[in-house]
Amino acid sequence: MSLTLTQFHFEIDADGIALLTWDAPGRSMNIFIDETMKDLDHVIDHVVANDMIKGCVITSGKSDSFSGGADIRMLEAMAERARVNEKTLGADEANRIFFEESRSLSLLFRKLETCGKPFAITIHGICLGGATELALACHYRILSDDKKTRIGLPEIKIGIFPGAGGTQRVARLAPTADALLMMMKGEALKPDAAQKLNLIHDSAPQSELIMRAKAWIKQGGSPIAPWDHEKFKLPSGPIYSKAGMMVWPAASAICRKETFDNYPAAKALIQSVYEGLQVPMDVALRIESRYFAHILKSKEAKAMIRSLFVSMQALNKGARRPQTIASKKFKRIGIIGAGFMGAGIATVASLAGIDVVLIDRDEASAQKGKATADKTISSRVAKGRATEAERDAFLARINPTADYTLLADCELVIEAVFEDPHVKDETIREAEAAMGSDVIFASNTSTIPISDLAASFSRRQDFIGIHFFSPVDRMMLVEIIKGKETGPEAIAAAFDFVRAIGKTPILVNDARGFYANRCVLNYLLEGHLMLDEGIPPALIENAARMAGMPVGPLALSDEIALDLIFKIMKATQAALGDAALNPVQARLISTLVEKMERYGRKNGHGFYEYPKEGPKYLWSGLSALTTRNQTPDNFDVQELKDRLLMTQALEAARSMEEGILEDAREADIGAILGFGFAPFTGGPLSMIDGMGVQTFIERCDNLARKHGPRFKPPQNLETMAGSGRTFYAG
Repeated sequence: MSLTLTQFHFEIDADGIALLTWDAPGRSMNIFIDETMKDLDHVIDHVVANDMIKGCVITSGKSDSFSGGADIRMLEAMAERARVNEKTLGADEANRIFFEESRSLSLLFRKLETCGKPFAITIHGICLGGATELALACHYRILSDDKKTRIGLPEIKIGIFPGAGGTQRVARLAPTADALLMMMKGEALKPDAAQKLNLIHDSAPQSELIMRAKAWIKQGGSPIAPWDHEKFKLPSGPIYSKAGMMVWPAASAICRKETFDNYPAAKALIQSVYEGLQVPMDVALRIESRYFAHILKSKEAKAMIRSLFVSMQALNKGARRPQTIASKKFKRIGIIGAGFMGAGIATVASLAGIDVVLIDRDEASAQKGKATADKTISSRVAKGRATEAERDAFLARINPTADYTLLADCELVIEAVFEDPHVKDETIREAEAAMGSDVIFASNTSTIPISDLAASFSRRQDFIGIHFFSPVDRMMLVEIIKGKETGPEAIAAAFDFVRAIGKTPILVNDARGFYANRCVLNYLLEGHLMLDEGIPPALIENAARMAGMPVGPLALSDEIALDLIFKIMKATQAALGDAALNPVQARLISTLVEKMERYGRKNGHGFYEYPKEGPKYLWSGLSALTTRNQTPDNFDVQELKDRLLMTQALEAARSMEEGILEDAREADIGAILGFGFAPFTGGPLSMIDGMGVQTFIERCDNLARKHGPRFKPPQNLETMAGSGRTFYAG
């Protein structure tokens, strides 16, 4: 039997053990595509048919990874074909075809698992999604003990769940509660954690992996999976047992509490495991496939796959970066301002291996910034995520100083000083006098228009905004702000730096508040107005979480800091006049900050109280700040949810209309990463598309009649509704 492969290399050693090396041509990482599945199918048949072959070891030909899993675009295309087939073939036939297509990988892995010959797999580096499901179908799994090696099933993060046997095999290897937690969180596991869950058999240095896997086959490794033995018992016992009943009611309740039923994939995952553990494996896999096919066609999966996978990958690969400018690698940058933000930028730059000159008004202040960075890396050391040697190297890359002349050999300079135009003006002028004549200068301002700040810089084409979000080390979004005179070289350099530190960039045209902050401020405003209306604070916060937001508008106000919100309001008023402020909100924030000295979490008093011991709680004095009293019968929770999401979506639509954003992908990714806009919607513009533009307008009109013109849809939505266009199908 001949064997022609396109994605793998196949060889047989003197002991009759085959080595299948996955090395997809033209790709930096292996992924499952149609050709991969065809090749693997042929290999299984070949191994089974050849009596000289005792077994097969699967490994990767990529130096730093095993596989990223299935090509999500393949799944996306599959779901789209099903939608087309429904129109041409009818729902029943379309669903039948879709079901068979969606379970093809599951059937392939089951074929490998039951082929009668042992398959071992060696994993070094990242192994995710479908690749982990392949590993679980193999009879022996060994991982490298390298700190970068991980296995995991992250599908839940893009609105689906493991659909190639993952839900059934993990739940038959690990205790049920641990299995559910692993899949519901979607986190990748280190080798030791994977071994504790019984998901792998062993770990070893990378150089020994293949040798050990072959030795296992040579010594008579069994080709029968544990669950295919007649006396197999579930790790946590039967579903309907005392132990089982300790798991399932709690799992269902936790899922409801965490998702508010906004994520159908989470519920389907639990149902797949619950039903699958009560039947033999082949039936269980069919159950999993039924749920998987259903979820893959859901609007939530469509939106999340598009935004959180397809769009995210495109933006991270530089879809919006000027393509004619050569890429740049940074060795040394300057950061002016060693406060919380400056120290955060220094932290992520140093973690990326970039030397940092960290400048403040005096060396003591600069040293405080370095100490802040030290706390971040030291916490990683304490958690086992970094070594002492890595900490020392990290700190050695940060040079705290008050000497601007050290900017002379920096390849990029970023200012992160106090949010005051006069302070920034002075900083910019002093920095330009010291830095190289062809070096890009960036401002981390969060509110001041970049074009205004660029007036202090002689080379305005080299002046740009790089707006980080707090805390810098954890927030993945960075807004790259293009001023009126910013040139392509500056834009390209900003993109290169943001990608070097592992963040996701979006390109925003200059405007007060830029993009993300404008949407966030609308969200806060709506929460503040609800409070003034007499809506109970707890209901406001819970409605926000029910709508899909990670934190309520009152809690977020405290995190941002009420005194900072007050300063932003005053700056906006000075620049645009009284009409730019909502008088109700202005009165509320002024009362809290100026009269009551409630600044938020920073001083322990805001909308919430922050005791030294115990969790925060809503301040009882909030009821005195309302101007109206309402009875519970007046509360429409769905309307509250709509108000909190639609006010943000409207601002995203306005940002597109005004040209602040030019790409719908950036609006959606920016909203999800920047301020946690309900991920299940795919982002604010995806939400509008998914709802239907005309339906969205009608719901906004209803809100406008009840709550004012802030809910009036912008003209671009009216135009889109009239022409039948959407943001993603123009």
